[in-house]
Amino acid sequence: MLLATAGLALAAGCATSGAVAHPARPSNSALALPAQLTHGPRDRPRIALTFHGGGDPATARALLTEAEKYGARVTVLAVGTWLDAHPDIARRILDGGHDLGNHTLHHLDINGISEAEARAEITGCAERIRRLTGSIGRWFRPSRTPTASPLVTRLAREAGYPHVLSYDVDSLDFTSPGAAVVARKVLAEIREGSVVSLHFGYGDTVAALPVVLEELDRRGLAAVTTTELFS
Repeated sequence: MLLATAGLALAAGCATSGAVAHPARPSNSALALPAQLTHGPRDRPRIALTFHGGGDPATARALLTEAEKYGARVTVLAVGTWLDAHPDIARRILDGGHDLGNHTLHHLDINGISEAEARAEITGCAERIRRLTGSIGRWFRPSRTPTASPLVTRLAREAGYPHVLSYDVDSLDFTSPGAAVVARKVLAEIREGSVVSLHFGYGDTVAALPVVLEELDRRGLAAVTTTELFS
């Protein structure tokens, strides 16, 4: 059984700006990390499965339950309006030992909108997470792009997110290629320290997850939260 601790173009969100509660001051190890993260340490047998949070909450719950059967913990980057529609899912994620982070409010092209709009997308989602959980979470992932522009990176930092979370393995599950294709792509590219991009809302992902987790277990790779991966 795996050891544990620890996205489709989603549509969601609302654009509300304002003051956002900041997390505790980052540790020295956190400060040493680069502003944009694509993978964790390559010398430890850990990986992070990250999910873009949106879609049918029943699919989200099925994926969380499946992960937990294998002792895996994941990271969910939630869209703000998805949390508005399904406020109970935030507590379900945290109660399962998973990470919950920010994937903007409306899932717009965050690098292509104005500074004011981008700030509202980040802080609006952060405020929803804070209202539901008491914290804005540690992780921010930009919407509709794997990496953030310098402007968005700065806005995320000002909102309380020292790092932008990208990935080095894209499952492409949002293209609905079939569960076998999703599993094959992930397992062909994943290695120590990898951060994998996956999505809630797709049956292919639910069906592929047990195959992925069983093979990770065979390889001795633990699926942990992003927080643990970078700790």
